Amino acid sequence: MTKTISVLGSTGSIGRQTLQVAGELGLRVAALTANSQVDLMEKQVRRFCPELVVMMDEDAANELRGRLSDLPVCVMSGEAGLLAAATLEEADTVVTAVVGSVGLRPTLAAIEKGKRIALANKETLVCAGELVMDAADRFGAQIVPVDSEHSAIFQSLQGCRDRKEIRRLILTCSGGPFFGKTYRELEPVRPADALKHPNWSMGAKITIDSATLMNKGLEVIEAMRLYRLPVEQVDAVIHRQSIIHSLVEFRDGAMIAQLGTPDMKLPIRYAFTWPNRAESPDGPLDLLSCGALTFHAPDMDAFPCLRIARECAKAGGTSCAVMNAANEEAVMAFLRGEMGFNDIPRQVERALSAVAVKYTPTLEDILEADRMAREVVRNR
Repeated sequence: MTKTISVLGSTGSIGRQTLQVAGELGLRVAALTANSQVDLMEKQVRRFCPELVVMMDEDAANELRGRLSDLPVCVMSGEAGLLAAATLEEADTVVTAVVGSVGLRPTLAAIEKGKRIALANKETLVCAGELVMDAADRFGAQIVPVDSEHSAIFQSLQGCRDRKEIRRLILTCSGGPFFGKTYRELEPVRPADALKHPNWSMGAKITIDSATLMNKGLEVIEAMRLYRLPVEQVDAVIHRQSIIHSLVEFRDGAMIAQLGTPDMKLPIRYAFTWPNRAESPDGPLDLLSCGALTFHAPDMDAFPCLRIARECAKAGGTSCAVMNAANEEAVMAFLRGEMGFNDIPRQVERALSAVAVKYTPTLEDILEADRMAREVVRNR
């Protein structure tokens, strides 16, 4: 069981809930990192007393350093600080809750130190899944997923002795705020509309990804990497209630699912306590009041991001890194009001056409593909 943690991305939605669970479990917090939210970071530092704090933004780091001058804490900035937090000797578990491909290098660095990785940064496995999983095998690092869907699969597989018994993994998807709309009806969608997720409270980027179904596409790729299965054995279904978090179908036709309220603290807690479970102060799912559970096939004509992600999963190489980077840039542009909702998949496909795929890529190849894809979208 986890005793001491480093939290990469502590001021985000997952990071804040991670610290809540850490407090409930009595875990020590050795390091915290964030981008630029100085006020919240100061509160977290004074509550959890880490030895290392990192702000990616240099100005934010300088301001925080002044505010914390009365405490024995080291304040760093930038990627060097992020890597220091990921490899801090005192931490046995690193929670990777940063958003985007920025999580790739620190996750690999933590793996090389043999840490347990509580993985909430799906882009790490999307961009460099084979490199990450090979490194985990080589250095003996445990990767325990925090995403609700992948945690559900992880929990459902605990009694599975042979992965050959798996017929398929079934990821559930709420369908986002635009379930049932056509591609044409999505043209005038504005950021404020797309940020209204029906079930989950999340950061802006992942909420937009949920609206386009790119989030489910990323999770399909993440699942095939994490469980080392071909994409043909990973499916997604729309489950509007977000009660069944995912399922495993076995070769004899049996299905095992994990059910629970739409609350990220459950998978976070399990990532810390696995292979055991700890008492939770939160109430369990009430089967008598949760209502009917329904399932639908995703509409990949209205939401082409899921189709694009599956195509990239089949193509392999650096195509997933290109797709992910282009999507990150397009989502940020959409949030700034610089492009339309349907322009997100259009720009992703444009980047995939412009950037040549490299197969059996090195880390440098992946990072270069990421850079080139962002440049394509920025220069649109």
